[in-house]
Amino acid sequence: MGNSILDNDESRELGDWQPRNLQSAYKVGVPPRKNFVNEFTERVKETFFADDPLRAYKNQPKSKQFLLGLQSFFPILSWGREYNLKKFKGDLIAGFTIASLCIPQDIGYAKLANLDPQYGLYSSFVPPLVYAVMGSSRDIAIGPVAVVSLLLGNLLQDEFDPKINKEEYHRLAVTATFFAGVTQAALGFLRLGFIVDFLSHAAIVGFMAGAAITIALQQLKGFLGIQNFTKETDIISVMKSVWGSVHHGWNWETIVIGTSFLAFLLLAKYIGKKNRSLFWVPAIAPLISVILSTFFVYITRADKHGVQIVRKIKKGINPSSVHEIYFSGSNLGKGIKIGVVSGMIALTEAAAIGRTFADMKGYQLDGNKEMVALGTMNIVGSMTSCFIATGSFSRSAVNYMAGCQTAVSNIVMSIIVLLTLELITPLFKYTPNAILASIIINAVIGLIDYDAAILIWKIDKLDFIACMGAFFGVVFKSVEIGLLVAVSISFAKILLQVTRPRTALLGNLPRTTIYRNIEQYPEATKVPGVVIVRVDSAIYFSNSNYVKERILRWLREEEEKLKEESLPRINFLIVEMSPVTDIDTSGIHAFEDLYKNLNKREIQLLLANPGPIVMEKLQASDFTELIGHDKIFLTVGEAAMSCAPKVNEEV
Repeated sequence: MGNSILDNDESRELGDWQPRNLQSAYKVGVPPRKNFVNEFTERVKETFFADDPLRAYKNQPKSKQFLLGLQSFFPILSWGREYNLKKFKGDLIAGFTIASLCIPQDIGYAKLANLDPQYGLYSSFVPPLVYAVMGSSRDIAIGPVAVVSLLLGNLLQDEFDPKINKEEYHRLAVTATFFAGVTQAALGFLRLGFIVDFLSHAAIVGFMAGAAITIALQQLKGFLGIQNFTKETDIISVMKSVWGSVHHGWNWETIVIGTSFLAFLLLAKYIGKKNRSLFWVPAIAPLISVILSTFFVYITRADKHGVQIVRKIKKGINPSSVHEIYFSGSNLGKGIKIGVVSGMIALTEAAAIGRTFADMKGYQLDGNKEMVALGTMNIVGSMTSCFIATGSFSRSAVNYMAGCQTAVSNIVMSIIVLLTLELITPLFKYTPNAILASIIINAVIGLIDYDAAILIWKIDKLDFIACMGAFFGVVFKSVEIGLLVAVSISFAKILLQVTRPRTALLGNLPRTTIYRNIEQYPEATKVPGVVIVRVDSAIYFSNSNYVKERILRWLREEEEKLKEESLPRINFLIVEMSPVTDIDTSGIHAFEDLYKNLNKREIQLLLANPGPIVMEKLQASDFTELIGHDKIFLTVGEAAMSCAPKVNEEV
């Protein structure tokens, strides 16, 4: 080649790389030093106010700012002005549809939390009303959910027996609900919603699947008519309890009722999936099941033949429970602990549901405002005999398919639940527990996402380990242990990625000035006498020593290869720093050590394209003076070109 410094024989001996004349008028820029206060303010703003929530208030009169402030806390004041009859029609249909689904589910979820059935209905009356005023999601349907109910029940019964200490158990439940709400609202007010993101998607998939199986196993008590059932939730204890009572504890009438209606519910769900226009079939199927099974038990008096029934649901709207919340004593700490754990899980589920439907409909959801809304509704709920409510995926999906337009569908559902509490709760007296078990089993099956687990396996094996760790932790130990495993593995993955960042050896793509990872591009050729390493992470105290050692290892491996092939030695090490977004003092010390190590071996250190923050810190630490400004280049190509004369001398 005309502009090559090496002749053809030498270039063939050293590889296919050919240096190209690269004359750049630009040098790596050093940004102006920022005032510490301004820099700190910018970092805080970017951390907590990345969405610039105050932009709408700029250049607005005081009256307009006050109105915008009210609309921020109460979104109903914003969308309510544009509400019309057409939207109400969609919300009315959706509200009736989700009410038919929530009433039987709520009774079952209350039993899952070891509470009386009416508390499930209470929790679908008050919280949805509060959310409709303060929430910004148009599609989310509020109420008790299976996973949170199970978690709450498990944590509460570790402190009090729900049968022996019924009053203390209920008081601790409303206390936990209060502090779950406080936790959620505080995270929103303090704009700490990003904390929820520390629980990875893979861990949530595994946790939800494990919780679904655990919930389904717990329903075998009602499904099979077993009187004495284990309080443990792990699969081994449950199966021992089930098979240990097979000869004297199972009730065949109960099994017939449960199996028949579970088959009916599954068929209804299948019909709804096959034909989206028949979404109302699986939505109304649980209520039809309750009505038919209750009527069947009543006319046959199957309850006298061992079929367990609900017996009594207290009539009337939510009584006040303000006086029942523990604000002092030893139970206060218990309530805070249970509330924080349950509240975070409820928040995670609601956030995932809200984002899913917001993306589907193409509108923006403010996560921090959602947390405030969810927290406020649980605080109010705790004062009106409710237990923890959040967004339900099954109900939200039905709400969406039924054509909901706004949160008014939650108000419609609440009104129907109110009428149920006031008028028809006595009719549930003969409802068999088996039908509630069937409804819950049918509901939680959807929490097992096989496709997501398979996709996780294909994409990231480490994520799959997190998924399976959470799953097996829930199934074989408990919901709490599964949650702990999920959080631990999520944090472990973060730590692994931070402490062991990826590095790559770069080569030149033939007939270009582009340098890429030689593993990704096998045709890329190494530059003779030069090792080019890219660091794919910020360099902090937690990984600085590893980065230095890994770079030296790349260098050592290349030197060994050249020695075996009797090729010229390495004279230059180029570190590509484009992906390095930041560096701290430990990182700079690591580079100083690297420079000294290379100097002893007569190898020059060159840097390519450090970013503005990195360059500013290198300049402030005088590292640029140490290696020389002429050793810092705008591109890898320029750095490699500067090495060509020395390579030629060696040859």
